[in-house]
Amino acid sequence: MQFGVFTVGDVTVDPTTGREPTEHERIKAMVAIALKAEEVGLDVFATGEHHNPPFVPSSPTTMLGYIAARTERLLLSTATTLITTNDPVKIAEDYAMLQHLSGGRVDLMMGRGNTGPVYPWFGKDIRAGIPLAIENYDLLHRLWREDVVDWKGKYRTPLQSFTSTPRPLDGVPPFVWHGSIRSPEIAEQAAYYGDGFFANHIFWPKEHTQRMIALYRQRYAHYGHGSADQAIVGLGGQVFMRRNSQDAVREFRPYFDNAPVYGHGPSLEDFTRETPLTVGSPQQVIDRTLGFREYVGDYQRQLFLMDHAGLPLKTVLEQLDLLGEEVVPVLRKEFAALRPAHVPEAPTHAAMVAAAGGAKDSTVHAVDDVTGKAPEGATR
Repeated sequence: MQFGVFTVGDVTVDPTTGREPTEHERIKAMVAIALKAEEVGLDVFATGEHHNPPFVPSSPTTMLGYIAARTERLLLSTATTLITTNDPVKIAEDYAMLQHLSGGRVDLMMGRGNTGPVYPWFGKDIRAGIPLAIENYDLLHRLWREDVVDWKGKYRTPLQSFTSTPRPLDGVPPFVWHGSIRSPEIAEQAAYYGDGFFANHIFWPKEHTQRMIALYRQRYAHYGHGSADQAIVGLGGQVFMRRNSQDAVREFRPYFDNAPVYGHGPSLEDFTRETPLTVGSPQQVIDRTLGFREYVGDYQRQLFLMDHAGLPLKTVLEQLDLLGEEVVPVLRKEFAALRPAHVPEAPTHAAMVAAAGGAKDSTVHAVDDVTGKAPEGATR
């Protein structure tokens, strides 16, 4: 099982000091969080994608490429890649390049985002959100698996004899998760391709998450990828910890009460009761997280949101120390002991290469337009 953190990259005023970080400070803080995640033994760092204030991660590949050069083991992911407003050809090229540069330490989470105005900014219609997600991913899936693609759809210009370069590392595309809060169509899409399904698992009661994942598991089995309990599931989550639970509640309350997303709404106590948000001691986080398995089954990835709502970098790094030193080691042991042997482990590039029968030379040589043959000596 993989454990890590994800960030939405919000620039938010610290309600206890009134200070708002600059965009530069926030970007550098996200890098520091990723480096800290590797230092404390976490598996994954994931960044969202936004194109509007008050968020800064508009170019995930730039950030993840920089982090890849400064880490050795950390798996780099997106917390959302906007499959609706990004060109699937550019996604194929950018993330294959990142896959090569990182040595295979990259995967993606496809999503539609939660900012409606982004659609017209990129020439799209929000009313076509679901059809865009379906059509664009169909093309992306083919671009990574077929050397030469002929394609025609509704939302972009056709492709004729197109080859996306570079080809995926070792002939194996990055693993893809499909992320959604509320759309059963996205769970269906993940199941159809045999990809992973990531439930945001932050704002809604557990019953909602349970229904979405049950649908995905049922459809995963329907499409013949394995039994329902072999489907690849990831969960989000929110935590704030101090060794004393009362200290955690007292320190986090002003951040919760003023957060742009859920501030000035339900009380902290109501929100922690009705959603997976956990504010308390490391043991409380352990107990709550282990409880997720009771309603979603065995799953492969757990990511925590820890750097939002204006929390200062120093506090976030302290949270990561607690997560890496006191929480994750226990969760690893307990989840591993509970998982049946037939339930797959979290996907990695090495495992996918092995399942494909070993690494393959993914180089594609130019083909003569007249003869239809590759240059002499150019073999694959």
